[in-house]
Amino acid sequence: MTKTKDDKKSDLGITAEKDEFSEWFTQIMLKADLADYTDVSGCIVFKPTAYEIWEKIKEETDKRFKKLGIKNAYFPLFIPEKFLSKEKEHVEGFSPEVAWVTHAGDTKLSERLAVRPTSETIMYPSYSKWIRSWKDLPLKLNQWNNVVRWEFKHPVPFLRTREFLWNEGHTVYSTKQEAENEKNEIIGVYNEICEEFLALPSLIGKKSEKEKFAGAEYTVSMEFYMPNGKSVQGPDFHFDGQNFAKAYDIKFLNKDGKEEYAWQNTFAISTRMLGVMFAIHSDEKGLVIPPRIAVNKIVIIPIFDEKTKKEVLSEAREIQKNLKEFNPILNDREDQRPGFKFNEYELKGIPMRIEIGPRDLQKKEVTLFRRDNFKKQSIKIKDLNKEIPKIMEDIQKNLYKKAEKLLKDNLVEVESLKNLQKAIEDKKIALTPLCSSRECEDMLKFKTNGAKILNISENQPKQKGNCVICNKPANYIARVGKSY
Repeated sequence: MTKTKDDKKSDLGITAEKDEFSEWFTQIMLKADLADYTDVSGCIVFKPTAYEIWEKIKEETDKRFKKLGIKNAYFPLFIPEKFLSKEKEHVEGFSPEVAWVTHAGDTKLSERLAVRPTSETIMYPSYSKWIRSWKDLPLKLNQWNNVVRWEFKHPVPFLRTREFLWNEGHTVYSTKQEAENEKNEIIGVYNEICEEFLALPSLIGKKSEKEKFAGAEYTVSMEFYMPNGKSVQGPDFHFDGQNFAKAYDIKFLNKDGKEEYAWQNTFAISTRMLGVMFAIHSDEKGLVIPPRIAVNKIVIIPIFDEKTKKEVLSEAREIQKNLKEFNPILNDREDQRPGFKFNEYELKGIPMRIEIGPRDLQKKEVTLFRRDNFKKQSIKIKDLNKEIPKIMEDIQKNLYKKAEKLLKDNLVEVESLKNLQKAIEDKKIALTPLCSSRECEDMLKFKTNGAKILNISENQPKQKGNCVICNKPANYIARVGKSY
């Protein structure tokens, strides 16, 4: 059967609606050239388009870490089983997800090696050797690496993959107060990256005892609302107290010469944030990338025939040169029609398109197209350097406002189990009074067909009402929803 032109267009463009989330998101990933599947289940290839955005996130985050005195290091990928078993709660939290190396060639290893699910257990034996005195503290190290977590059954590209990339910060302090003071600094860095670069608002709060990081005293997370009604946990900060210090013998002599256990934190941002950004901002035409995180912020499309080719291309190249701070792409290919090029770069999410043809040249102007709202306007060529930064900022703010509206429109307050169940059925995040008992939290999941406490805001009302599960006085208003 011969394909028609319409069939070909449908092959190249996005054919699913955004509310068909799984199919739509898969098409965005593949057709916008972000990633590809591999023969290893749950593991994807990050293609340059996506990886360059991750590099930008990494660069901006790392810059801020360094200002806080955090230095980068690297520890082994493989963790001896004896190390992994030292901190009981931590190990129980990760044991279903651990991938093991058991052989080197045909030779069975004398001890199994875990492929790092996280690095506490390989880093902290070194910390216990390095830290002797209060003068050795604080110790603030970070790794940019990959981790493997194998347990889950339904991988989703970017959002839930068996191997992913992240930072993992591991800091050590001499006092509890110093360690806890770091929370606002780190969450502040992550929030700035998410809001200012990715144009993503979040819900920041503490995890419940059940949902906190295994081995931590408490976890502070950033939660994001997705267009399909599910939430995703983004960057987080874990106050580990002295739990790991006691398990790994991380002690120091204080100023009075007395031996104490150290206080520790861990924190991370991962490639999951790429998936969150792609899903929240993109549309039925393809990818949408906020200007501040876009690698190429502009594409220039010259429109010409043989008669006007030389003049139009000359001006297009001059514009590219003058706008180099925006890293513009100049597509001057003659084997593609302008309409094809327009669709291609809309699919790939380039924030702004500049069209220039013979008529524009006569008027000494260009036609500018915004990817966020599809609006076109004419701008004099001489004004481009002045006007484009303003328009880029407006695109960035507009994307944030749209994402903020999505989040706010899907937050509802409920005071009864019946209303909570309806809110979850309607794919909302419910602000729900709950007590802190584990039994009620387990029952919450059962009664709502899989919803859970996402996190708990630090700003709590004086009157919290009664727990929607047991009807006893509530300990807090929790954010409840379904999540990846």
